[in-house]
Amino acid sequence: MTTINFEDVVLKDEERQPCEVWTRVMGYFRPVSEFNKGKKSEFYSRKCFCESKAVEMDALDIAAE
Repeated sequence: MTTINFEDVVLKDEERQPCEVWTRVMGYFRPVSEFNKGKKSEFYSRKCFCESKAVEMDALDIAAE
């Protein structure tokens, strides 16, 4: 089995390709590149939801009662 050290992998700019990001909006998936200016702004200001933190917060709220 071959092990790859990703720190040693270096790409030149001409070797890179754009990555299209899709997200679910209004019940269906669309590429972010097709969003209007307001929707793009809203998308980039989103915070990721971390379930483990939510469970911890719920436990703290219960303990405070």
